[in-house]
Amino acid sequence: MKAIEITRYGAPDVLQLRERPVPQLKSGEVLIKVHAAGINRPDVLQRLGHYPVPPGASDLPGLEVAGEIVDGELGSSGFAKGDMVCALVQGGGYAEYCAAPIAQCLPIPKGLDAVQAASLPETFFTVWSNVFDRGRLSGAETLLVQGGASGIGVTAIQIAKALGHRVFVTAGTDDKCQACTELGADHAINYKTEDFAEVVKRETGGKGVDVILDMVAGSYVGREISCLADDGRIVIIALLGGVKGEVDYAQILRRRLTITGSTLRPRPIEFKANIARALRERVWPHIEQGRIRPVVHAVLPLDQAGQAHALMESGAHIGKIVLSVAA
Repeated sequence: MKAIEITRYGAPDVLQLRERPVPQLKSGEVLIKVHAAGINRPDVLQRLGHYPVPPGASDLPGLEVAGEIVDGELGSSGFAKGDMVCALVQGGGYAEYCAAPIAQCLPIPKGLDAVQAASLPETFFTVWSNVFDRGRLSGAETLLVQGGASGIGVTAIQIAKALGHRVFVTAGTDDKCQACTELGADHAINYKTEDFAEVVKRETGGKGVDVILDMVAGSYVGREISCLADDGRIVIIALLGGVKGEVDYAQILRRRLTITGSTLRPRPIEFKANIARALRERVWPHIEQGRIRPVVHAVLPLDQAGQAHALMESGAHIGKIVLSVAA
């Protein structure tokens, strides 16, 4: 099969099309003939040598795919050979064939094509795990998403709004802010021209938001604490602003705040299977009814994976970048 290899750590041009053996399946896995594969920031970090591959995972990049089940153990999954699915994988997505745990496969939502479906798994699993499981967003609580125009951001906006929450976001341009509000964000803040903490406090009458999904960390955490409601939770999922920052511990104690975080890729299959079940029950119906829609910024062929990474690193995109692998 054709696949994209990281030939060495470095710039996007280290991604090269190569011939690789079709993956050998492990127990509980299916073989997917890949029609499309999503691009995610962890792929970029892996290419740069900053995101080690978990033991036993493919060294090929790519954490989400959509395509046809062509082989493997189907058991009592309800899937059959020939079914079109999208799947979260530990690696290997940038290829014509990919092995995926059957427990991490989901049916392509009605009305979507493979390219749209390939943009779903990584961000939807991540948002559900961190905003709703770890962050415990519920009831009438409010959410702040840092980086609202990213793949994670457009997903978090739409899921939270579909489930009835008020959503604040930050973005780096007025156009991105507008795109976020068009997706349902109640208030979009241009972090280059406004102080997000001050805006959030003003718009919530001084209460602050209940949950913050943070992809920045660094110096942002201290500012996030200042606009977090009592008993609020900050969930860190990336470190774009650095690994260190100052925080006011007195506020954490006095207002019962929680600062937590997670990474999804190394977690066991059963952990991800629980997320898949929750998504199928709680989120997939909203996609099929049109209340949540994929946001695909660009589609490039497999052999242009390097250009796709360059686009992601430019920050010019809104939503997801997808590789088209097979029709």
